[in-house]
Amino acid sequence: MVYVHFAEGFEEVEAVTIVDLLRRAAIDVKMVSIMEDKMVEGAHGMQIQADLLFEEADYDGCDMIVLPGGMPGALHLKNHEELGEKITEFALQGKALAAICAAPMVLDARGALTHKTATIYPGMQNELNMASYIDSGVVEDGNVITGKGPAYAIGFALVIIRKIKGDNAADEVAEGLLYKGIL
Repeated sequence: MVYVHFAEGFEEVEAVTIVDLLRRAAIDVKMVSIMEDKMVEGAHGMQIQADLLFEEADYDGCDMIVLPGGMPGALHLKNHEELGEKITEFALQGKALAAICAAPMVLDARGALTHKTATIYPGMQNELNMASYIDSGVVEDGNVITGKGPAYAIGFALVIIRKIKGDNAADEVAEGLLYKGIL
């Protein structure tokens, strides 16, 4: 099970792309709202109805936490104490974490990027205090995947698919999308 977390002000391109591609790969993925309602509005006015509220999610059955970026969505994710505790638990257990755009700052704030290489949205490098920043579209370092921003959403999602189901599954989804890559 993969949980993609939604907060008011999320980046629509990233969030929808991640969920869509994981579902194409037949990965069990749920959209989790950290807000008081399942209906969450993105940074550009798109409204998405999440599958679950944070309180309904079973993190014992979750294999990966995914955080889309966007502002102020990433700040809401960073300030959600219970989500932060789950991120810390996942990091300590070596379980998979993924964040794109501004959201790698959430992982960094919880110590999940300690001694890791990561990327983040341009101009936000100062938010990576525990990680070594690299100017790349998508970076995978052990149990953590980070992405630079919206233009890299497909590549980011494909790396998640590769991590969960292997190269063949990622290649099949990429081929179906006619994706040639900009990693």
